[in-house]
This record gives sequence, structure tokens and C-alpha cells, in this order.
Amino acid sequence: MDEVSLAVEDLKKEWDQTVSQLQERIQEIENCGKSGKGTEEANALPRLNGAAQDCLASLRSMQFRLDFLAQQLPTMEEVQSGQALVEIWKEQYQKLHMGLRNANLQAKANIKKAAQEERELLLGGGEESTVRRRNLQTKAGMTSAAESITESLRRTRQMMVQEVERSASTLATVDESTSVLKKAESEYKGHRSLLSRTRGLLSTMKRQDVIDRIILTVGLLIFLMAVLYVVSKRVGVLTLQRKIVAAIKSGSIPNKDAIGNAALNQGIAALNVNDEL
Repeated sequence: MDEVSLAVEDLKKEWDQTVSQLQERIQEIENCGKSGKGTEEANALPRLNGAAQDCLASLRSMQFRLDFLAQQLPTMEEVQSGQALVEIWKEQYQKLHMGLRNANLQAKANIKKAAQEERELLLGGGEESTVRRRNLQTKAGMTSAAESITESLRRTRQMMVQEVERSASTLATVDESTSVLKKAESEYKGHRSLLSRTRGLLSTMKRQDVIDRIILTVGLLIFLMAVLYVVSKRVGVLTLQRKIVAAIKSGSIPNKDAIGNAALNQGIAALNVNDEL
């Protein structure tokens, strides 16, 4: 079992203990005023409510912690089970909150009834009534001082619980930020290697482009030189033919042998050009 699962199990035990304590406080509040000591129990009621409110605050904190831990469980089934438990805890919390409210209403009714009985007894006169009034005044003063100290301690504890919740929220935020930074770092490393490979491919493509340009330029120059050579040869043959024709027309070459020799020379020249091509 991993650390998260162990933390969830410990949280369940803590929840059960806190619920048991809260139920005891609710029962004490509900029984408040039933013993006939209306004034004393009325002074004790804020202390009991303070303890019950502390339990409710602890339960709210545990709901938040369980909701946070449920998202970190290793398997999807455990995550769904944890989220379902969160919903169950929310319903149980609402029932306990409603039970505390009903217990306070019952306690107020009991205290009101007990106070009415005490008032009737005190107004009855006699030595017993005088002694009871003195005892009530002494107990009321002591109870008031104790309640003041208890309330101060309760407020201090509530502030500590709030600070713990705030610290837990801050730690959760820090953990989430750390995971995001780690993910960003891994993505950056992947992109950096990809950029390096891309840079190498671009360098290779640039070199290949330069080589292709050089090959094309050299090929074009060779082709142009070949064309010029062929054209120059063709122009020379045509010039020779014009000269022979002009000489025949002018009568400079009267015999047929000369004409045959010229034609033969022309054919030889044409064959030489074809061989060169």
C-alpha cells in the first residue's frame, strides 16, 4: 500500500473519532437543562457549542484533505471510491450539523423550563432560597470566568485549524506547480533534441542545395558550349556551300570535276560534323 492509500486510511480513522466526539457533544447539548440547574447549564452551553463547532471545522478540513488525496490514488477504481466517500462524508456532515441545530433548540427549551422552576423556587422565600441564591451567584461567577477562558482557547484552536488548512492548501498548490514545472522541463528537453535534429537537417539541405546549383550551372555551361560549337560548325558548312554555288553561277568553275570535288568536300565536311556530334 502506497503513502497516499495509508494517508486515506488514517484520515478515515480520524473521521470516525471526530464524528464520535461530535455525537457526544450533541448528546450533551441536547441533555443540557434536564438536570434542573438551568443557570449553570445555560452558562455551559456556549462551551459545549464551541467544542461541537471545533469538531465540525475538523470534519470540513478532513473533507478537503480526502478530496485532495482521492485524486492522487494509484488506480482509477480507488479514485472513484475516494470520491464516493467524499460525497458520503458530505451527507454525514449535513446530518450532524442538523442534529447540532436540533440539540440546541432542545437545550434552549430545557434551560428555559429549568430557569422558570428556579425562579419560582427563589421567589418562594425562606432560608433555602437565600442559600440557593448565594450559591448561584458564586457558581455563576466561576462559570463565567471558566467560560471566558474556554472561549479564548476555542478561538485560538480555531485559528490554528484555519492556519493548518491554509498551509495544506499552499502545499497542494506547490506540489501541483512542481509537477507542472517537471512536465514543462521534460517537454523542453524533447523539443530541444527535436530542434537539434531539425537544425542538422536544414544544414544538410542547404549543402545539398548549393551542390545542386553548382551541378546545374556546370551542366548548363557545357550545354551552351556544345550548342555554340555545333552552330559554328553548321555556319561554316553553309558558308562553303554558298561560295561554291556563287562560283558555279559566275563561271569560275566551268568543269564538272570541280563541281564534283566541291560536293565531295562538302559531304566530307558534313560527315565530320556528324561524327563530332
